[in-house]
Amino acid sequence: MQLADLETQHATIVDQEQKLTDTAQRLQVEVEAFRTKKETIKATYTAAEASAHISESVSGISTSMGDAGAAMQRAQDKVAEMQARSGALDELLASGALTDLTSTNDDIQAQLDKAKGTSDIDAQIAALKTQVASGATTELASGDAAAAPAPDAAASPEETK
Repeated sequence: MQLADLETQHATIVDQEQKLTDTAQRLQVEVEAFRTKKETIKATYTAAEASAHISESVSGISTSMGDAGAAMQRAQDKVAEMQARSGALDELLASGALTDLTSTNDDIQAQLDKAKGTSDIDAQIAALKTQVASGATTELASGDAAAAPAPDAAASPEETK
């Protein structure tokens, strides 16, 4: 009876051993298939990456070109900003809001130059008055006294002083 039980157990164990061996072989085949699939995917990824790099290089849109383009745009923006700043400073200097420290003329000299321009205008007005007065004298001599202004009215208050 013990011998029969042992033979039954032995047969069960041999059967289980065969099933485990079959399962191990099947798992080994699946592991090999997984490794092959992994290597295939890895190779496909590497090929796609290389193709993308080649396409970027050929078309000129690689990351280095993009970086160069961005750097160029930043440089152009800085130039435009500096030009605007320079223009604003020139306008402020021209309007007198800022003092030009590089100029040999100071505020007093600028005011004197401005006054000189005013005296030139005064000289032109005086010349015109003289011309009008001489035209009035000519008209008086021709007998058209009504059309000529009076000599006192043609003279400026500065001339009568």
